[in-house]
Parts: sequence; C-alpha cells; structure tokens
Amino acid sequence: MPATVIHSVTLVSDGEATADSWVRFDDGVVREIGSGGTWRDAAEAAGPGCEVVDGAGAILSPGFIDIHVHGGGGAANEGGADAIRTVLATHREHGTTRAVLSLVTGRPADLLTHLATIADLTETTPGVLGSHLEGPFLADAFRGAHDPEMLRSPLPEETAAMLAAARGTLRQITLAPELPGASAAIADFVAAGVAVAVGHTSATYEEARAAFDAGASILTHTFNAMPGLHHRAPGPIAAAFEAEHVTLEVINDGVHVHPALARLVFTEAPGRVALITDAMVAACAHDGDYMLGSLPVRVEAGVARLVPDGAIAGSTLTLDVALRHTVTECGVPLAAAILALTATPAAAVGRAHDLGSLRPGYRADAVLLDDTLHVKRVWLEGASAEPHGPASPAHQTG
Repeated sequence: MPATVIHSVTLVSDGEATADSWVRFDDGVVREIGSGGTWRDAAEAAGPGCEVVDGAGAILSPGFIDIHVHGGGGAANEGGADAIRTVLATHREHGTTRAVLSLVTGRPADLLTHLATIADLTETTPGVLGSHLEGPFLADAFRGAHDPEMLRSPLPEETAAMLAAARGTLRQITLAPELPGASAAIADFVAAGVAVAVGHTSATYEEARAAFDAGASILTHTFNAMPGLHHRAPGPIAAAFEAEHVTLEVINDGVHVHPALARLVFTEAPGRVALITDAMVAACAHDGDYMLGSLPVRVEAGVARLVPDGAIAGSTLTLDVALRHTVTECGVPLAAAILALTATPAAAVGRAHDLGSLRPGYRADAVLLDDTLHVKRVWLEGASAEPHGPASPAHQTG
C-alpha cells in the first residue's frame, strides 16, 4: 500500500488539538507526525507513489470507534456476514472505522451462531473488533427493546458456551448485576478478558458499586434502561461516576439524553465517556417498519420505537451526528468530544495500545472533517474510502 501524507490540518488526537499539523501513513500504520512545512520532507522520504493530501485547514481525527452498534443501512448484525458488511460500510461513511457488533437478546442457539459468525469476521475483516452481547441477562423492569420471553439469569453452562463460541472475540457483555448468578458470571467474563457492562438493570447504588468493584467496567447507554439519579437513591449512574475505571456510554442524539445531562456526564467523568450509536437497522435508511431481534419497531422522523408500546428501540444515529450534537448542542469542547469517539472507547474494549490515536505506531485509521464537523474522507488501516454523501435527512439531524 502506498504511503500517504496528510498535511495542513488541525490534528485532534488524545484530547489535544494541534494546528498546522501533518501525518504520514505507511503500510497501514501511523509512521510520523509533525507540523508546518516539514511534511514535504516526509513525502519525499516516503518515495514514489506517496499520496499527498492537502487538508486545507480541515480537522484530522483518529477513526471513530463504536462499541455499541446493532445495525444500519437496512441491515442488522443478526443477518449474517453480508449484512454485517453492509452495517460496517454504512457507518464507515460517517467516520466509524472500527465497531464492536452488538447483538440483542435471543435464543441461546441463535446467539451462539451469531457469536461464531462475528468471530470469523473479526479474524478476516478490518473494522470488526468483536461482539457485544446486550442481553440476555437483563432485568425485565428495564428491558427496553428486548423480548421479555427470552430474558434469563446467567448460568455457568451458558456463559461458558458463549465464551467458547466467541473464541476470544467477545469484547463486551451487558448484564444486570442484581440477577441471580450475576456475580459468578461477572467473575467468569472478567477472567476471560470480556468488558462487563452494567445495564438494563434495576440495580441500586450498592449493587452497581459491587459489580464495578468486581471488575465490571462499562455503564451501558447511561441514563437509559436503569434507575435515574435520585437524591436518596443514587443508583448505578452515581456508582459509575465514582468508579474511576468505568467508561460511561452515551447515546447523544438529542432523543435519548437531554443536553444538560450529557454535559453532566462529560463533567463528572472526564476522559471516561464513550459516545455510541446503539444504532439499529434503520440508521441511514428510511422511516418505516422494522424488526429489532424478534420485536416490531416503527421509525418516524428518525426515532425508533417499539410497536405498540412506544418504548425507544435503539437509534438511527451515526457517530458524526453524535459529534456535532455533542459540540454544538451540549457545549463540549471538540477535543473532549473526539476523545469520546476514539481513545476512550478503544481503551474500554482493550485496544488502547493500537487504536484511538494518531500517534506513531498506531493503526492508520483517520477521519478528515470540515469546519462544520461533516466527514470529508475516511481511512481504515491507511486505505481511503470517500463518503458517498449524507443519508436520509430524517436520520441525520444534529
């Protein structure tokens, strides 16, 4: 793969913004960064065939990492390898270069099949980081868009089967820590290197704190599908604020979380926020009727809700929209917002050593953004993919 030099950009990486910067990619890796006119020397040293990209003052960020995404472009992760490729391509046009593929609650045999499919893709397909089981070990009272008939408490034989099917590629599992058997499951998953996420839960502050003390390290879509902050019952959100190793997911689409509370999370947990999409099949598609797992969903004006009860059922968000909303509507500084799309989610799933930064030695995943924070160009392991233009306006607000 020929080398690439991208120059005259504002480099936003690792929580800092540096004007008049340049980056050199070679063989899928960031090889060198610098500033000013020294990019010419880097391009010459790279030899014939080096592509030189004039950033013209645009913003260059590490590639976005979505650790919680179910679908997009009319496809869902449960649809098999081709459907997953559609999901990846759809979100890549909006800056997402790596994704943990989320699965909704389902039958045991089906979940094992999906885990095995994602394991295969993790080994062969750039951009796939592994799988996320959002269920089936969830609290019925906060089940959200999960089939109540398929919810269950964890048993050792099922957790062992999940780990075996995933072959080391299960990156995250969301569970309710108050369920019978949850403590043992948390221990087993943590021992296997899986990030355990507290979510879809009725847990008290004390129960959530005990789970975090036992190694749980993520709060699934903060504020959604859990008790809220209360002055006498602080619940899992306060527990996550206090546990400094915990990453707090936020679906920042203007629907799931009020801007004031999104700002609160960035203030209370600086450097620990991961912006996610929780996107379902209708992301970058059209309003209409869909399925989320086994449940019917209707999308109107880009908002997905269960039929007939109207509960929110995932989102139609993309991460570039989340970025714009976070900066323009929530007032979060650009460098902090981009950190929540890059280094923080990378660290949450054990990839802080090679993803989420444009430091030398890291994978050459990058997004070029204009001054309105719209995607101009995307690189995955140094290979460029031009975005094909915006998706349906109803699904791309913010």
